[in-house]
Amino acid sequence: MKIICIGRNYAEHARELNNEVPEKPVFFMKPDSALIRNNKPFFLPPFSKEIHYETELVLKISRLGKHIEEKFAYRYYDEIGIGIDFTARDLQRECKAGGLPWEIAKAFDGSAPVGEFISKKELPDPVLFHLDINGRTVQKGTTADLLFSFDRIIAYVSQFVTLRTGDLIFTGTPAGVGPVKKNDRLQAYIGSRLLLDFLVK
Repeated sequence: MKIICIGRNYAEHARELNNEVPEKPVFFMKPDSALIRNNKPFFLPPFSKEIHYETELVLKISRLGKHIEEKFAYRYYDEIGIGIDFTARDLQRECKAGGLPWEIAKAFDGSAPVGEFISKKELPDPVLFHLDINGRTVQKGTTADLLFSFDRIIAYVSQFVTLRTGDLIFTGTPAGVGPVKKNDRLQAYIGSRLLLDFLVK
């Protein structure tokens, strides 16, 4: 199982971090050790003083695929969930400034909490989602604002990487990212459905 993450897939988020809006999908990967399931807590790592949340819809790949045509991409996922792409923002800035890869800022252990998945047939179009921290909504998103659709993402990524059953694709975060601190409670929703609920330790 692998975790594929799409960067800069919402124009306003790209702008809030002073990044260019991409003309084609940008993706990076996290190892399976980044995954947190079952609402287990996230432990702040000792190597960063600035961990940011990035709330994202997550696709669960349901069949093997490579070089998938965009018109057939919908066949390769049946369920959608929600997750957090935790980012060590201070480390990411240092890496970017030096022209270096920034896996250490994105791919560390526990950096990808994922909630429950629900059938895509149950969801409206567009899909609305949001994150609450300590009962206050801090981030909202809608698939209407995606630069690259789910089908476009699957088609693009599969030109480079074979998709396997159980792989997860984080589809990008909208504007509104920010820091977390010890004892924060994060609750992530698709529509009105609470699918992810955990503590920061």
